[in-house]
Amino acid sequence: MPLMRLRDHNRYDYVPLPERAQFDWPGGKRLAFYVCNNIEVFSFGEGIGSDSAIVGAPQTSRNYAWRDYGNRVGQWYVFDLLDDLGLPAAGNVNSLVFERCPQLAERMVARGDEFVGHGRTNAERQDVLDEAEERALIAESREAIRAHTGTAPRGWMGPWLAHSDVTLDLLREAGFDYVMDWPADDQPFHMRTRSGPILSVPYTIEVNDSPVMAFRQQSHTDFERMIVDQFDEMLEQSEKYPLVCSVVLHSFVIGQPYRLRGLRRALRHVLSHAGDVWTTTPGAIARHYRALQG
Repeated sequence: MPLMRLRDHNRYDYVPLPERAQFDWPGGKRLAFYVCNNIEVFSFGEGIGSDSAIVGAPQTSRNYAWRDYGNRVGQWYVFDLLDDLGLPAAGNVNSLVFERCPQLAERMVARGDEFVGHGRTNAERQDVLDEAEERALIAESREAIRAHTGTAPRGWMGPWLAHSDVTLDLLREAGFDYVMDWPADDQPFHMRTRSGPILSVPYTIEVNDSPVMAFRQQSHTDFERMIVDQFDEMLEQSEKYPLVCSVVLHSFVIGQPYRLRGLRRALRHVLSHAGDVWTTTPGAIARHYRALQG
């Protein structure tokens, strides 16, 4: 009987962590740390959307309002917290945010945050579109960020981390340098496209408030402990391997005040090790890693 053949994506090769070349982050640091906000808008009563209590619940005024709390209130709490702690951040930004909630983008610009392309809205997925439709979605998202900030985004995170078989090709052809949709590693790695390589920057789906608290229904203290344990273990592991540690936030989840209190404690713990860590953004990680490759 012939062995089963597994379908391969053909985007990257398997290279185990101990077999890779050593390198340092800026300042000789071995651990890079970044915070990423997902700044999203949804369609009222239709499309895809998270629910505060029931996975896969139909769209209602209640769960639309819960998500809208994040843009009206929660994200502003998060911005203030990051300001208080002096932390940089990136934002995965739906392009329709500029139309619906422009003040959020203005605050990001004022803070100097990085804008990462994140589709038009999280009420849709791109992996169900044909190639022309997906190309248009990517172009619309990129152009909206460029038009409103003066700089085109270099990084991409698809709504719902969804990819079609040609997403990487389309992103590279549209001018994107890196993606965060492939949670396969704790170091950056290059992926093949039909127009040349694109970089994958580590982005956690584990230390991520939405799957933890909205989908798995774990507590905010669980999430706080996850951040601390993830950071502490990666800091220790980084003595052997240069690594990237990320924390991913959605303001309608983490922006609830009792959850924000746990995040505040966890980030203070991270910053108590500031001398040992490069606090940065995914775009800066991509630039540094590419420069190391010559």
